Amino acid sequence: MRDRNTNGSEDAGQTVSTPPDLNLLRTFLTVYRTGSFTAAARLLGLSQPTVTTQIRTLERQWGRELFERRARGVTPAPYADELAARIVHPLDSLAAVAGPAGDAEDAPAEPVHLAGPAELLSRSVLPGVAPLVDKGVRLRITPGLTEPLLDDLRTGRHDLVIATYRPRGRALTALPLNDEEFVLVASPARVQRLGAPEHLAAALHGVPLVAYAEDLPIVRRYWRHVFGRRLVQQPAVTMPDLNAVKAAVVGGAGFTVLPRYLCAEELASGVLVLLHDPDDPPINTAYLVQRPGTSGNPHVALVRDHLLQAARDW
Repeated sequence: MRDRNTNGSEDAGQTVSTPPDLNLLRTFLTVYRTGSFTAAARLLGLSQPTVTTQIRTLERQWGRELFERRARGVTPAPYADELAARIVHPLDSLAAVAGPAGDAEDAPAEPVHLAGPAELLSRSVLPGVAPLVDKGVRLRITPGLTEPLLDDLRTGRHDLVIATYRPRGRALTALPLNDEEFVLVASPARVQRLGAPEHLAAALHGVPLVAYAEDLPIVRRYWRHVFGRRLVQQPAVTMPDLNAVKAAVVGGAGFTVLPRYLCAEELASGVLVLLHDPDDPPINTAYLVQRPGTSGNPHVALVRDHLLQAARDW
């Protein structure tokens, strides 16, 4: 009970204690998970101004800023992490009990929206998560580049993203998934024509280069890491699909740099040959990224944990 003066007014400086509104806490948790007022509004079926007003109301009630507004979404303030940890399990349990009317126990969960590089998805991820389909998991797979996929993750369009780099900040959480090794390869016919040059990097300057993009991101990285020099060469063929790059090199179009997992079978069969086998090949770590907190869809955690386990054998 609040103390009052003889005139019935509350003591000056006394913080008004307001019982927490479950709707406000639910909105807060949705914004916390999505990292975006707009995405939270879409998931909650509210307007974006309503979500903004509810968060401001909660901030006034608690006397603390919960989110830092940024150009792309919001970042949880330190107190928001503490509040989310306190309410996530009670609210999720309540949501499970008070589900939509007529919700049967055997009703399917919402699909898990998973995104990442097309080649890794087709070569490793989809075979890795295939056993989950028999457990009732529904998947919606989206290929793409890391940066736009992470933007979509922040706005709630994806549940999980496999990223080629760790995102900065606290708006997303990332766990290392696997390391991919890059290899320099060509067809046997190209290798035979090349011979055994004393300086491989210089000799390859006259060989057609097949690449993923005009700016040669993968090949340039290999050159810097292995040869310690900048690659100055225009590609003969570009294709934003590493499987197509591989097919062109197998056909004899030139040389390229590929992730080892993508060409392991071709190297084993001999249709591709390693041009160089350095002691310290370039490695890139892939990360499994999601929004902070626990998803309301239990299958998201199931897919995440299964991927982390399956990736050990990739």
